[in-house]
Amino acid sequence: MQKINIPRAFDRIDEQWSPHIAARVNGQEVRLAKIEGAFEWHHHDGIDEAFFVVKGAFTMRFRDRDVEMAEGDFITVPAGVEHMPVAEEECWIMLIENAGTVNTGEHVSKRTKTDLPDLGA
Repeated sequence: MQKINIPRAFDRIDEQWSPHIAARVNGQEVRLAKIEGAFEWHHHDGIDEAFFVVKGAFTMRFRDRDVEMAEGDFITVPAGVEHMPVAEEECWIMLIENAGTVNTGEHVSKRTKTDLPDLGA
């Protein structure tokens, strides 16, 4: 059992779009990431993905609409739904998803991260 200070944990993240594991809970990972600019369209087969805005703002783009996310907002993207986060300025997000979920979903690219740093270690 170890506590983690979420705002200070973000000081240890240097790269945009590089999720870091903050904690593991019942087969889920709580991940932290700094985002800026546009990610890429992707989806996760059979896996829901939750986003919480810790600091800043971003737009969650879906094929049929955009959802503006501000500090303190939370959204769950259902399994299989294509989405693309876009942040005009740096934004800090917390994600909750199944352990081992690939950040680019079913699409592999140069942004795919498979060996995530563990902030709790």
